[in-house]
Amino acid sequence: MNENLPPCPECSGVYTYEMGALLVCPECGHEWPAAGEAAAAEGDTGGAQVIKDAVGNVLSDGDTVTVVKTLKVKGSPTGIKAGTKVRNIRLVDGVDGHDIDCKVDGFGPMQLKSSVVKKV
Repeated sequence: MNENLPPCPECSGVYTYEMGALLVCPECGHEWPAAGEAAAAEGDTGGAQVIKDAVGNVLSDGDTVTVVKTLKVKGSPTGIKAGTKVRNIRLVDGVDGHDIDCKVDGFGPMQLKSSVVKKV
């Protein structure tokens, strides 16, 4: 058992345990999100948005990422191949899920979705 887990908010029971992304109280059966995830969820509504890559790493401005799957680019016969490194990304509130503003070598400035990149 982990001694750092908080007591149950319903019955104040101290025998809480983790079950996946939730904390569970065996005394009353109450389930609630873990403190770190609850704080992250509250932080999302408060302003700063957390953007994660395809494998769950948190991205920040200036990171270097790798494209994880081949992407079709309008107006280009080849597209962006999987494994292409993109340096110095900038996180933005883009349109239609495109939340990374960057410059891809050979293609120029464009926006990518964080779900198709992996942090290096």
